[in-house]
Amino acid sequence: MTLFINACTRAESRTKRLADTYLSTLTDTIEEVRLDKIFFPVADAQFLEMRDALIAARNFDDPAFSLARQFASADEIVIAAPFWDLSFPASLKQYFEQINVLGVTFVYTPEGIPQGLCRAHKLTYVTTAGGYYFPEEFGFGYVKALAQGYYGIPEVNLIKALGLDINGADPEAIVKEAQKTIR
Repeated sequence: MTLFINACTRAESRTKRLADTYLSTLTDTIEEVRLDKIFFPVADAQFLEMRDALIAARNFDDPAFSLARQFASADEIVIAAPFWDLSFPASLKQYFEQINVLGVTFVYTPEGIPQGLCRAHKLTYVTTAGGYYFPEEFGFGYVKALAQGYYGIPEVNLIKALGLDINGADPEAIVKEAQKTIR
């Protein structure tokens, strides 16, 4: 199963178009998580105490961990997240807060090094940006570090289309060129 994490909110999202092109090349079943449809709990003291108690009891069947279990069991992960305000949408960070679960998506070795528990062999990150200033560590780099350093996903790829909103640019041509590269 391929897990598609959709952080796109606009109906005519260019990032979503690129992601759809990539997803159309896959033969696996696709399960979509639309982040704009999820009400994420506030990670306040009460929430963290409840979560820590569930983890200590190894009660990973609790609904609080459903997103983490889904993520850990996927064979491949595709994330579609536009580049906004020098990063990805806040909902994606909230998603990571929910799936980063000790005992489900990772454990620590006796030396304190994270060891991934996720089944996925590959994560593909799809993004678009209005400009060309795209410091990868502000979005893709963060996701890549989590995927490889915590979740144990060895292959992490980036699909991007940049410069879409530059004065005089042809955003449709830029997206279509990126789509050709995917195919």
